[in-house]
Amino acid sequence: MKNTRAIIMIGVSILAAIAAVLFASQWISEKAGLSTNKVVVAATDINLGTRLSPDMIRLVDWPAGSLPTGSTNDLKKLDTRVARVSLLRGEPVLESKLAPVGTKGGLSAVVAEGKRAMTVRVNDVVGVAGFALPGNYVDILVSTQAENKEKGVGRDNNISKIVLEHILVLAVAQEASRDETKPKVVNAVTLEVTPEEAEKLDLARSVGQLSLALRNQIDPKPAQTDGATKQSLLNPVAYAPQASAPAPKPAPAKKVHAAKKAAAPKPAAHKEQCQEVITGDGRITQCYQLQE
Repeated sequence: MKNTRAIIMIGVSILAAIAAVLFASQWISEKAGLSTNKVVVAATDINLGTRLSPDMIRLVDWPAGSLPTGSTNDLKKLDTRVARVSLLRGEPVLESKLAPVGTKGGLSAVVAEGKRAMTVRVNDVVGVAGFALPGNYVDILVSTQAENKEKGVGRDNNISKIVLEHILVLAVAQEASRDETKPKVVNAVTLEVTPEEAEKLDLARSVGQLSLALRNQIDPKPAQTDGATKQSLLNPVAYAPQASAPAPKPAPAKKVHAAKKAAAPKPAAHKEQCQEVITGDGRITQCYQLQE
């Protein structure tokens, strides 16, 4: 009888333990389900200008308290959208990283509103030895003949001048990926310019030789230069900016009453007469003024 009761107690304990495990597992699963949401991320590395396809994106669980702004959980909503920037594998696909709906794929999808993409021919020197990569900023210099009639004929009027500053490099050759940092020597660079800058760039490459100068990406300060000529290069002292002459001192103010003072009669002259007086304390000299 005692054995039967012990067996029953053991069985009840086992059933209670199993029930507790099932309840805890269900509770943990419900909590985990409430604390995560589905988010679309890149399934592979995606280059800018690429049109998204179903095999490039997938859904993953993401903490509900830290959902990125602009994320989505609808795969069909992102089908055929174009990436404006490069996306890494596992990176959330945000609306801010996509081109507007209806945009076709290619480099035109990443050109900013109001800007234009223009390609210029470069070589290993002009292209900053291949370090001008997509995403970098460059200055454009042109070397040409200056039109200066005042200096006369027969003088060397070669000049090198910065004509465009802080220009974004969109692509080098046919590659627009901004993830690589290894320099690439190419024969063409595509730049993002405004319509006015496009006109200047087209004129510059027709009148002289272009060069690129790589600049700091976070330095928007313009360079105030007058250009370099052969004369300023070989004789920098003569073409150095001269110090401004000091301003002339103001003329002293005229005295209004000077003439009156000069015409005023002189005071009468006085003669002085002195005499020595002997007192108990010693000798004292006393002087008197006599009017003429």
